[in-house]
Amino acid sequence: MVIIGICGGTSSGKSSVAQKIKKDISCSCEILGQDCYYIDQGSKPFEERRLVDYDDPKIFEHEALLEDVRALIEGRSINRKGYDYENHRRADTNELIAPPDVLIIEGIHALYDKKLRQLMDLKIYVSVDADTCLIRRIRRDIVERGRATDNILAQYEKTVKPAFDKYIRNYETKADISINNNRDYKVAVEMIVAYAEKKARAK
Repeated sequence: MVIIGICGGTSSGKSSVAQKIKKDISCSCEILGQDCYYIDQGSKPFEERRLVDYDDPKIFEHEALLEDVRALIEGRSINRKGYDYENHRRADTNELIAPPDVLIIEGIHALYDKKLRQLMDLKIYVSVDADTCLIRRIRRDIVERGRATDNILAQYEKTVKPAFDKYIRNYETKADISINNNRDYKVAVEMIVAYAEKKARAK
């Protein structure tokens, strides 16, 4: 199994790059979103859940993600994890994921865990200018997560931007390649797909 890690700031285009790779690749491919491995906040009142720092790397169940990846490497199926962004609760599913030829792991802290990085055949960092990231995040959170603009901007200022400056921007040094999502990344995806297909055939 070929494992690709895709990291980058909020709304940088990580999911779009992952989906484009999956669409273009000729072998079986699955995507694991790191967001689905948030620690469940159900034990807290809703107002407290809303104020949790969801951009801190410690808010993720890194070991659970690592265990799922190792299970797939060993040829075992896993249950697809999920997260309810409106209620800040885990929403795991009964859907089974069988071991694919290519596994993509994407998230803002996808390159945080050294043990997980060591399992990756290719590590990708997606960058985009800050203004574009903020505009995309506002649109996404309003449409997909039912949030108000004031709440989005407050969270961006309090946790999103500080986490990017402290952690996420530094992941680029751990990546094998960097994609500038301010421009057309078609050629980059073609190269990634060709590499992954060749590596999958070799394995």
